[in-house]
Amino acid sequence: MRSTSRRSFLKTAGAAVAATCVGAQRLSAKGTKLPVGIELYSVREQMAKDLEGTLAKVRAAGYEVAESAGFVNHTAAEYRKALDNAGLKLISGHYTLALLRTQLDKIIEDAHTSGMQYVVCSSSGGQHRVPSSKPDLSLDDWRWVAGELNKIGEKTKAAGITLGIHNHTPEFATLDGVLVYDELLKLTDPKLVTFQMDCGWVFASGHDPVQFLKKTPNRFPLLHVKDMVMQPDGKEKITVLGKGSINYGPILKAATGAKYYYVEQEEYDLEVFEELRLDAEYMRNLSV
Repeated sequence: MRSTSRRSFLKTAGAAVAATCVGAQRLSAKGTKLPVGIELYSVREQMAKDLEGTLAKVRAAGYEVAESAGFVNHTAAEYRKALDNAGLKLISGHYTLALLRTQLDKIIEDAHTSGMQYVVCSSSGGQHRVPSSKPDLSLDDWRWVAGELNKIGEKTKAAGITLGIHNHTPEFATLDGVLVYDELLKLTDPKLVTFQMDCGWVFASGHDPVQFLKKTPNRFPLLHVKDMVMQPDGKEKITVLGKGSINYGPILKAATGAKYYYVEQEEYDLEVFEELRLDAEYMRNLSV
């Protein structure tokens, strides 16, 4: 999903991203061993109009497993039934830190009902110990976030569910000489908190996903995959996988701890399900 504060980071990251990504070569042919997954935020507008029909089209486009970003005005049971009817398996779901802190019992109940193995903190901002009007979190704020995630992770683990944290670009800020993402990895308990790396936003921040995946691969059981073309103004445009600047061959090769990945297409040039079909085809044919 998009981060409300990522634009300011992208302005300064554009040059670094271009230097890192331009000229990356595509690999071909062998395919990955992981099931083809989708973050259903990709079809949020379509699901709001026709849940079952949209999920059927997602399955027909080549997807096997899914991650939710809300139940689009349905109960967890209704959502699970629609997924079952479409032949899709729900693995995880996204929730803000605010919801995880205030509605965790309900989230755990819904996770059990819908079949989730993971609940993922989609955004750490907006509900922390500093006023919500503050534009960016301080390093101490992020350390507080790590502590909250440990507390939440302890409760989800007791319920048989794994907690994850998803990144945008703010997690790759350097504050007081410390990279926030490194601090989150350091301060969260590996037994309680896993990481879902959104590879697209890692690249957009000027970093390489491979460097993190190689260090601690087992901390990254979940990935988001998206491709981007950087514009002259330093802003990104999300495009079909294989058409942008990100080479997923080395990333998937380094992600030896990955159990699932999710395609997330946040904007489209062609018909929605045609682009999703092309994304799934790219991932099936990717050599690692």
